[in-house]
Amino acid sequence: MKTLTVFDPAMCCSTGVCGSDVDQVLVDFSADVQWLKERGVQVERYNLAQQPMSFVHNEKAKSFLDVSGAEGLPLLLLDGETVMAGRYPKRAELARWFGIPLEKVGLAPTSCCGGNTSCC
Repeated sequence: MKTLTVFDPAMCCSTGVCGSDVDQVLVDFSADVQWLKERGVQVERYNLAQQPMSFVHNEKAKSFLDVSGAEGLPLLLLDGETVMAGRYPKRAELARWFGIPLEKVGLAPTSCCGGNTSCC
């Protein structure tokens, strides 16, 4: 299985729920990371504030910081290759990268026809 490595900018936590400010993008991405893990994907996350040496020891992350600076984060690597930088991916993008089908949740029938109804 492929490995997703995420180099996050400096922040107090990776969930997006820090203090009184909630970052919905981070909340969504954290849920998507959990979704990937539940499907057997290995995900590694490193926070610049909490794990700076992980950035130094990874040549791609180190080079990225040298060129783009911390303001260019997040950096996402798929099996060691850059797949995205500057924003977090949507679940549909993650599903495509890993070949995971997206479930269609909460879809109601679009027609009332069927059964013993008189609407058709």
